[in-house]
Amino acid sequence: MVVSLAANSFLNLPELPRTALFGTDGIRGKAGNLLTAPFALSLGFWAGQVYKEQSGVGAIAIGQDSRNSSDMLATSLTAGLTAAGLEVWNLGLCPTPGVAFLTAHTEAIGGVMISASHNPPEDNGIKFFGADGLKLDKTATSAIEAGVRGDKQGVAPEVNWGKHYPRHTLVEQYANTLQQSLPEVHLNGLKIVLDLAWGACVHLAPTVFEQMGAEVISLHNRPDGDRINVGCGSTHLSLLQQAVVEHQADMGFAFDGDADRALAVDSQGRVIDGDYILYLLGNQLKQQSQLPGNLLVATVMANLGFERAWEAVGGHLIRTPVGDQHVQAQMWETGAMLGGEQSGHIICHHYNCTGDGLLTALHTACLTRQLGQSLATLRDESFETYPQLLTNVRVEDAEKRCDWQSCEPLQSAIAQAEEAMGDQGRVLVRASGTEPVIRVMVEAAEEEVAQQWSDHLVEVVHQYLG
Repeated sequence: MVVSLAANSFLNLPELPRTALFGTDGIRGKAGNLLTAPFALSLGFWAGQVYKEQSGVGAIAIGQDSRNSSDMLATSLTAGLTAAGLEVWNLGLCPTPGVAFLTAHTEAIGGVMISASHNPPEDNGIKFFGADGLKLDKTATSAIEAGVRGDKQGVAPEVNWGKHYPRHTLVEQYANTLQQSLPEVHLNGLKIVLDLAWGACVHLAPTVFEQMGAEVISLHNRPDGDRINVGCGSTHLSLLQQAVVEHQADMGFAFDGDADRALAVDSQGRVIDGDYILYLLGNQLKQQSQLPGNLLVATVMANLGFERAWEAVGGHLIRTPVGDQHVQAQMWETGAMLGGEQSGHIICHHYNCTGDGLLTALHTACLTRQLGQSLATLRDESFETYPQLLTNVRVEDAEKRCDWQSCEPLQSAIAQAEEAMGDQGRVLVRASGTEPVIRVMVEAAEEEVAQQWSDHLVEVVHQYLG
């Protein structure tokens, strides 16, 4: 038998990067590079050791999105987990919040989601959840990483092998709970467009909205690993905007590949981002005395217009670094019940322990019925955003990307922009934790000013880091 060099390398553990394996949202990378079958096998085995240390022997629920590499990674992780003596439940196609919910509300001792969220099809990712439905903490992920880095021979032998079971029907339990969380209203008479991004909620989202009485028009509505997130979904809203206007729909919602986030579009085709959703849902909870301290938690990306409008109605906003884990940590620390990101990653502790795009979309649609107003009217009566420009500059060199704060020309340019704009604008430059990019955000009261400084900072990043 002849085995090619490429195939032979795929059968061996890949060379691991010097930087940490776990980023802000689990492990991500291009499938076939870091994310190979041997790597996932080792990762599953050492994750199994950590789960057993935390909770003893039990079951791990595994869900996945529609990427072509997801089956390979699911199978390999299953092999590693069962080699560690754990039982595995295969949920199949399932949103990330579904895995978190089922892990927290069944006898499972942990959960795994295979997805790169909003990333392109060639990427994939692996994130781990504890028995409480929350992502494993740094202590646990560091222990898993230490095991993988020390794994020279593959997984160690076990006496008691675990077993694997298909448990696809558990996803229905998650769907039923979504509806139970909603107010006693129906969506009859509402025409709603859903952009499903060829991803994890292609079956689930239309079914739940239709069961609530809505007329549903679905875009990109089958699992397609070649096209997940490509020109569609929550990171590319133009097709949804066009469809809402053409079909004279009342609203539309766009999800990302794993459906942990959602953005809305009103009947005029205007974007209702996470800031607007937090404001609208927050106001409703505040009026129902279900928002302790009138507190919302958002990230440094939250628009100044949103912050000032929320304060004007008696609310309080706390900002965190970008990343849902930072929002989540601040919510647990302060007792806040609602928080999220401008990107549409909304966490409401009344209903789930993690960001849930489908839950967010359903509650936003129901809010229009509760208040008897269209989404367009609710937007008009909320606030106007400051012009905010976000540019992703690709930086392939991981060391430069992680050490961008040491780049003196960039630091000087940032200081110059901040001094020029004063309290009429903001600058935020950061390295992405999920993609090989430096994100440059400039916000100002005047769009021309924001554009001027955005162009300058992007040019500096290109010149010295790109």
